[in-house]
Amino acid sequence: MKDSKTVYIALGSNKGDKFKNLQLAVDAIFEKIGTIISISKVYQSQAMGFEGDDFLNTCIAVKTKLTPKKVLKTLQDIEVKLGRKPKKSEGYESREIDLDIIFFEDEILDESNLVIPHPEAHKRKFVLEPLKLIAAKTEHPVLEKTVEQLYEACEDQTALEPYNIWLKNPIKQYKLSKNNYIAIEGNIGAGKTSLSTQIASDFNAKLILERFADNPFLPKFYKEPNRYAFTLEMSFLADRYQQISDDLSQLDLFKDFIVSDYDVFKSLIFSKITLQPDEFKLYRKLFYLMYKDIAKPDLYVYLYQNTERLQANIKKRGRKYESEIADDYLEKINAGYLDFLKSQSDFNVKIIDISDKDFVKNRADYLWLLNEINNGVQDSQDR
Repeated sequence: MKDSKTVYIALGSNKGDKFKNLQLAVDAIFEKIGTIISISKVYQSQAMGFEGDDFLNTCIAVKTKLTPKKVLKTLQDIEVKLGRKPKKSEGYESREIDLDIIFFEDEILDESNLVIPHPEAHKRKFVLEPLKLIAAKTEHPVLEKTVEQLYEACEDQTALEPYNIWLKNPIKQYKLSKNNYIAIEGNIGAGKTSLSTQIASDFNAKLILERFADNPFLPKFYKEPNRYAFTLEMSFLADRYQQISDDLSQLDLFKDFIVSDYDVFKSLIFSKITLQPDEFKLYRKLFYLMYKDIAKPDLYVYLYQNTERLQANIKKRGRKYESEIADDYLEKINAGYLDFLKSQSDFNVKIIDISDKDFVKNRADYLWLLNEINNGVQDSQDR
């Protein structure tokens, strides 16, 4: 999964409904570029270098997986969509929206159509003042001074007035933190770990990931399932119990909720498929003895993918011990999950078919999936 980077973007407008232009730009950046970490106050200032109406300016920090050039192209597309026309003359002029990359992590670029850091930003109070609110300690990678230091040294005398209305962060429309514990489940290769990791990052959640890679019996099971099935399931039973007990009991005051890429009941689903009937009967008895006091998730999300997509995902991630997983085994797991979930009247379950989605590469698919999950979120008073 590609790592996100933080890009700082300056926004300005002095034409039309200026505040609305800024909000529409923020919404479009969230939709097309990435999750917005922070938004500064909006400031009003006089036009610089030409006669025109006062500007409204702000800065935002965005986590993105796009390259700097792709971010630039997307910002230019957003400007056009919001009504910005090609310049009629040399120099500055009024515009509905102006979107500039100020910093892109610590990258330094000097190309004909893109210079990072922005070559004029350190000279402009209308950039530095809002930027200082969200990135005071961020260092200019060329000048080797923090934004706060650049602000103090800036000779620009332009007067800025704080605007009395705040822009809204689009991520606030999602209510995931209304639940204390969300479990993301799915078949092998469904994308549950990728989704859980992304949600934890975007929504300040404590992340619990299953430690399946540490299980020494898993590669052996895929080679000789009949021989190692019971040993594997018993080791998973013990490992999951220890991990989930520890993780759910350790509160993190700095996180808003918990998201995990598994639920303990997967032990029953997989063991029913892999074990002989008499082994499963014993296993189920042990399971309920161990897990009777474990907290259930407030929202249980099941990511459904068809077998063809699952096999493609498994092949893509390249784990040698998964290379010979048969189609019928994946189909049995899907069926086992669906049968289990349909029988759980006390679970808040959301089953989402993502067979035609790629939420890792396509942000539109990720936002669609967030909306689907959001529709399953319940307020505590509803439960």
